Amino acid sequence: MASAGDTTRTAIVTGAARGIGRGIAERLARDGLDVAVADLPGMSGELGEVAAGIGRTGRRALAVHTDVTSKEQTDALVAEVAEHFGRVDVYVANAGVARVAPLLDTGLDEFEQIMAVNLRGVFLSYRAAARQMIAQGGGGKIIGAASIVAYRPFALLGTYSASKWGVRGLTQAAAMEWARYGITVNAYCPGIVGTDMWDLIDERLAEAEGLERGRAIEKYAQAIALGRVEEPADVASFVSYLASPDSDYMTGQSVMIDGGIQFS
Repeated sequence: MASAGDTTRTAIVTGAARGIGRGIAERLARDGLDVAVADLPGMSGELGEVAAGIGRTGRRALAVHTDVTSKEQTDALVAEVAEHFGRVDVYVANAGVARVAPLLDTGLDEFEQIMAVNLRGVFLSYRAAARQMIAQGGGGKIIGAASIVAYRPFALLGTYSASKWGVRGLTQAAAMEWARYGITVNAYCPGIVGTDMWDLIDERLAEAEGLERGRAIEKYAQAIALGRVEEPADVASFVSYLASPDSDYMTGQSVMIDGGIQFS
């Protein structure tokens, strides 16, 4: 529970057990925020490690098992964090999944699963966070996970790309509706990141293109102007800005942080 008079800002990060989400959670803690980390029950061990690491920095941490496709669980996450920390200032809707498959081979169940996590999960997260922030008196930072494929899809990532285009549109609409409450809504668009998700994408793309494992990501990475694969810390640094007062005049934007693959 937050103590009386505590003015420390607080954040929620979903999909925080590993990869980009973990990097974001750890960076926000270094920035001085108390951080609630959320992920699926199957990620319990890794989620606990992230929370413990945040605790060792001197910030308060809370680990919560959450399926972002569930309205009840997403609402409960926000309510629990608000009760535990006293308020919610930043919500990072990072949880996401990817599948590599031609559209002709993508089943309806698979399509709906990707949309449920990547788009419905962001919608439920945005809405729950906004309601809490408005109830607190307004103000706050809502941040979503998009992707460079929200601007130009990759072949064999059609459904994933469509879900991220949806995040762009949702981010713009939410920014327009909630600006009067002092809430900004923005999204980050990573490129090719050295995470477990991209390891899986590499494996599936390599199979589809007849390449050895590791060669697909190497092939696509040749398009990166800065000459290296992105790291979670690269994304976390930008999210740090979006979560800070420095970005108070920025809203409705989905910004590419990809090392120079796509240019707007």
